[in-house]
Amino acid sequence: MLKKILVLNTGGTIAMSVDASDDGVKPLDDQAVNKILPFLERYADVTMKNVLNLPSPHITPAIMNQLRQHIEVELSLASYDGVVITHGTDTLEETAYFLDLTLSLSVPIVVTGAMRSSNELGADGPVNLISSVRTAADPDSRNKGVLVVFNDEIHAACHVTKTHTSNVATFQSPQYGPIGTIAKKNVQYHHAPLDREHYAITHADANVPLIKAVAGMEPAWLQFLLEQSIDGLVIEAFGLGNLPPSIIPTLKQLLDKGIPIVLVSRCYNGQVQDVYDYEGGGHQLKKMGIVFSNGLNGQKARLKLIVALQQTRDFAQLQDLFEK
Repeated sequence: MLKKILVLNTGGTIAMSVDASDDGVKPLDDQAVNKILPFLERYADVTMKNVLNLPSPHITPAIMNQLRQHIEVELSLASYDGVVITHGTDTLEETAYFLDLTLSLSVPIVVTGAMRSSNELGADGPVNLISSVRTAADPDSRNKGVLVVFNDEIHAACHVTKTHTSNVATFQSPQYGPIGTIAKKNVQYHHAPLDREHYAITHADANVPLIKAVAGMEPAWLQFLLEQSIDGLVIEAFGLGNLPPSIIPTLKQLLDKGIPIVLVSRCYNGQVQDVYDYEGGGHQLKKMGIVFSNGLNGQKARLKLIVALQQTRDFAQLQDLFEK
């Protein structure tokens, strides 16, 4: 008996086409992805619904939260063995990670998309969607968190990131690699994340900027934040977690105002640690009360802080959450 899979379309390149008049890639009508539906019927009993039709740069945390609520409602109204979400690739990893943090479900949730629009030669959307439905229908995909399926690879949402602007193999998991692959006849898992996190939330409205550290930063680049109504701040630091000394006084002022600051590395491998004991070094930053994240990239740490701030604003408790 075929598994019942719900496919929710939100837009992105998988639902776009190239306009021959100017070579621009533009959104299609809401039924674009539905054309792939007949190819899915051999793998599952698929119900396809159009939730949004947005390019992924238009996606916000509030929209991610609406998608979470939509999934929960759909699964409360009908019994599905898995859910597949089509999404634009620019912010796909962020939506997938947000859902991973906020959905407490055992059924597989798979996010996919396309790097080539629907009428380009070698369009990857149809095969990615087929692979995603196969993954969602596989019993071994249960209880593994939100998954990202691209180019016949299965990635954990907590690890995956977009690594290339146009290559169909853009989604990779630095340090960890894919947790599984889609073969001709079956879905194969090699490993899976050991720990799962879940946080109950009601909204995703916190104002959390993300700043990248660069050599020779000017204090003025951050001082304007003292006048802004922000709920937290994430900084992509150098290496192990070090910053230019010029911005330390401003960071102290933000901390004194009760603004939590989360530190990640701008390197895409490794995690920040409080090792270097000099002005702006990680040892000093940790003593100041800055929260060190456990290997997340900047965009994911921002989403985790948005979610975590609904649990606590205590710096020590936030540090515990970010060590998971």
